[in-house]
Amino acid sequence: MPRITFLGHAGMACEVDGLRILVDPWFSPTGAFLGSWFQYPRNDHLDLERLVDVDYLVMSHEHGDHFDPWVIERLPPRTRVLIPKYPAPIFRELVAGVCPNPVTELEPWEKYSIGGSGSWVMAIPEPSPRYHDAALLFSLDGRTVLHCNDAMLTAEQARRAKYLGGGRIDLMAIQTSGASWHPMCYSYGPDQMRQIAMEKRVAKLRGVQRLVRATNPELAVPFAGPPCFLDPELFQHNWVLQREDGAFIDAEAAAAWLREHLPRQLWSDFRPGDTVDLSTLAITRDPISAKFDYEDGREEYLRRYARDRAEAIGLFKQAHPQPADDLFERFRAHFIHLGTLNAYFLERIDMTVRFAVTGDAGGLWDVRMRPEGVDVVHADPSTSVPYQITVGDRWLEAVLAERAGWEDLFLSLRVSLDRDPDVHNSYLITFLKFADATALDAVEAYETGRDESDRIVVEDGGRKYEIARYCPHAGADLSIGAIVEDGKVKCLGHNLEFDLETGACLNARCNPLPTMRLSD
Repeated sequence: MPRITFLGHAGMACEVDGLRILVDPWFSPTGAFLGSWFQYPRNDHLDLERLVDVDYLVMSHEHGDHFDPWVIERLPPRTRVLIPKYPAPIFRELVAGVCPNPVTELEPWEKYSIGGSGSWVMAIPEPSPRYHDAALLFSLDGRTVLHCNDAMLTAEQARRAKYLGGGRIDLMAIQTSGASWHPMCYSYGPDQMRQIAMEKRVAKLRGVQRLVRATNPELAVPFAGPPCFLDPELFQHNWVLQREDGAFIDAEAAAAWLREHLPRQLWSDFRPGDTVDLSTLAITRDPISAKFDYEDGREEYLRRYARDRAEAIGLFKQAHPQPADDLFERFRAHFIHLGTLNAYFLERIDMTVRFAVTGDAGGLWDVRMRPEGVDVVHADPSTSVPYQITVGDRWLEAVLAERAGWEDLFLSLRVSLDRDPDVHNSYLITFLKFADATALDAVEAYETGRDESDRIVVEDGGRKYEIARYCPHAGADLSIGAIVEDGKVKCLGHNLEFDLETGACLNARCNPLPTMRLSD
């Protein structure tokens, strides 16, 4: 009788035939992403000592809310660690740096036997190597669990997973809350910020709706978020949890929205400690988590939670002191090195990014990214640039010292950003996120080697257009994952919009979508 216990956020504990499997657990008392994200609702009432006594730990990707060294260091020696294999060894090296246990990389779409009774796990990475995220498909005593984590699978991938699982998905856990620093960290007014937040939230839910409708799981569960923010410097960001206009959506509200839009689908939402019997889908609620309410008393709940974490947050900040006076020299060396990694990305970034670094070791520094390379200079404050990042010197130091990555810094919300024009440069973000030649080369090979001959026909305002079936950004299938209206194609994978007449991307720096008008 396979059973799943939900651990909060994206964590699961699976039990089948005496085998115990831990999946993406996150319990660290200092949170994730430079001490900014915390588990919501909190899960510290669960018995971690019992939970880590497992045969396998399976982790989907390197984000700190899925890869938790605080949990890893508590594993018994017998635990085998499983991770997806990605184009670059970034995740493997991170795990090896904190984990003495044996680590196995799962080849994409290959079954890996767990135990001796026929159960297995499979990693399903996103189509584009821009994203080192993977869903995890489990077969547990004949019951199938598709744990999507943060991965934005295509409908074809999800259908293939269902086929490989025996033609049935018993439980599908899928991210609904999103994870982004946009629009929270940008210089928008309150009304515009909430409008953007709601547009992204609804687009995310529509994407989930389409994916679940394509697979018809026996039970679908909103999963993997949202976080809350307990550091006093970040506490104001908890507006993202507001149900009426917050950027993130809690699992209960997401289930209600999705239940309304897919009424024939069975939905539920889970809190830390809740369990489900995969044979019957019977649910047992955790008595402590059952007392939690997403709406009633949220502000006081968060303030009490923040008081309980204050010491841990303070110690974390002490471990990240103000840097030495040579910060600019190390910053410059860092970006000069990045400029040697991949010319394809530099050609597409082709802009100056200004860093306003606050603190005694900071300054105003321009990073000029051009096809011929990268240069770093002290900025002239009388000049304007299209993109500015404001960050404290201690948090920049964390990146330069390789205690955090650029994506960790952005997700921490410990930055403020301004761009003019207000267009997302996906190449800049991917370049900084990976900062690794192998990973960047994989993206280049994917984008330059794609077969774009597959076409679909769409209609808008009485006009028909032939367009490429797959989004040029990350390969989402536009035949089922897009909205066509007002002369635009909006991809629900990552919210990029393309002009139907020209194919130009309207809200990001991205390759154009091949398109041709057929008739009026």
